[in-house]
Amino acid sequence: MPNNPPDEGNTVAQQTDDQPKALQPALESMTLLVAAVIVHDKATNRVVLLQRSENAKFAQGMWDLPVGKSEPGEPITETAVRELYEETGLKVKPESLKVAHIIHGAWGVEAPNGFLTVVFAAHEWTGEPENREPRKHSQVRWVDASDIPEAFVETTASSLHGYLSGRSQVSLDGWR
Repeated sequence: MPNNPPDEGNTVAQQTDDQPKALQPALESMTLLVAAVIVHDKATNRVVLLQRSENAKFAQGMWDLPVGKSEPGEPITETAVRELYEETGLKVKPESLKVAHIIHGAWGVEAPNGFLTVVFAAHEWTGEPENREPRKHSQVRWVDASDIPEAFVETTASSLHGYLSGRSQVSLDGWR
């Protein structure tokens, strides 16, 4: 009979118990994850924009891209698909999204510890744009890419202009 340690069966259980545990999130240092979508009709050179209403949490009356926060555990491409549909009624497939720009902000209205916005471009969609959140937006519509309104949220305006001019890049906002 082999000489086995008396608690050999417990050793395996101990190894399982000794596996690293997931750390508690450091909420005070968390960066908000956001997705924005540039829906670009290349044939007519138009993009879908929304105008924030007077009831919006920030940038009241300003133009913007469809944009929104990621839910816990949600892949960023799914955030983009969900937010685009919730705001405009347009449907895109996650696999058709292409990264157009990244914005890293040091702070935001709902993100005192910073935010990271992944701006995607979509060239394939179904549906027609409609204002599905009238409390948040005064209008949602196609806009000619050569006639982007000047009253535009600065960070997403920079990403839209960069995309339209063929520059894919990263923007830093509010960092010293």
